[in-house]
Amino acid sequence: MEIIITEAAAKKINARTGGREGYLKLKYDTDGCGCAVNGVVALWFVPELDNTDIAIETNDRTVYLEKSKIIFFDEQMKIDFSEVTNCFQLKSPQQMLNGHMSLIIKEKTD
Repeated sequence: MEIIITEAAAKKINARTGGREGYLKLKYDTDGCGCAVNGVVALWFVPELDNTDIAIETNDRTVYLEKSKIIFFDEQMKIDFSEVTNCFQLKSPQQMLNGHMSLIIKEKTD
């Protein structure tokens, strides 16, 4: 799997994470979607990884995905940022996986 992070997306990620320690994760979120095959891809910044997360090296930083959800992603993807919509986008040569993706910053819970 190949993931490219555009310069615009990298700048926005850095600005929004503001020096926090954590991991960038593409999360296939099924909460409120009805079933496991109906979900939406979200961009999360998390303080800890799950033991089922796998690392994908990119041109900018490591991105993590849940191993069981990898089937919902394309082999080549790009994380971009649109100034027009003020949203992150996840796209592949075949499709737009999410054109209005927010960066959700998860805080550590004890």
